[in-house]
Amino acid sequence: MSEIQQATRRYVRATMAGELLDAETERRLALAWRDRRDEAALHRLISAYSRLAVSMAGRFRRYGLPYEDLVQQGNLGLMLAAEKFDPDNGARFSTYARWWIKASMQDFVMRNLSVVRTATNAAQKKLFFNMRRVQLALEQAQASDLPLRLLAERIATELEVPVEEVELMLGRMAGPDLSLNAPQSEAAEGREWVDLLEDDGPQAEDVVLGRLEAARRRAVLTEALMALPSRERHIVVERHLAEAPSTLTELGVALGISKERVRQLEERALARMRAQVAASAVAREAAVA
Repeated sequence: MSEIQQATRRYVRATMAGELLDAETERRLALAWRDRRDEAALHRLISAYSRLAVSMAGRFRRYGLPYEDLVQQGNLGLMLAAEKFDPDNGARFSTYARWWIKASMQDFVMRNLSVVRTATNAAQKKLFFNMRRVQLALEQAQASDLPLRLLAERIATELEVPVEEVELMLGRMAGPDLSLNAPQSEAAEGREWVDLLEDDGPQAEDVVLGRLEAARRRAVLTEALMALPSRERHIVVERHLAEAPSTLTELGVALGISKERVRQLEERALARMRAQVAASAVAREAAVA
């Protein structure tokens, strides 16, 4: 037995031998902590009900997580319960704390049982902690194994959750996590499961074709631009290709013309470029045909 296990066993024995609080003492300690932040009262209250965390941890051991971690997580839930408990609401602290301890352990199990997030909403959480029980009861009531779809429908009806959620959870809990870097088999030397994943990035052929098409378009636009008269070419460059495009007014001042004349020249230049690009496309299609 390891030192951690021995320490945990001593802690469990000490916890189960702790004092039992009556309702009045429990209320007095809770008030002392809430109203005066009396740490001694908090310590006594937590120590008295640590047995709840120990007891609850035993119920969650079936998930295969370390018992001492479950106990620690239960104590965190117990401390959160002490922080939020209102002694004036008439409930016993033990009843209130039990819910927080259970919720804390459930969250711990779901975070640590798998590297894949197992439950992300209330329906999935309900499924995670109740599906195995319902599944076992249904299978024991049948002479043979139920078909997967029928089993999912029965579980969905029993737990009042969508059947799609049941099918998703059955798939998640069908087996343990496997590393993508694990070998596919003993015979497949050097081949890992990750090698079977499809690359969702652009294919090499598409990348090359895309680059060739972009280069062709640049060449066509450059040819159309260079075919313009110098003043129109200057306007197009300054208005559409410069890092800081010029305004019609700025170009009018620089060229000694009105901004309306600059606008007319710009429209005429762009129309000429569009016509030349269209003609180039027609010629290319004819050459291909």
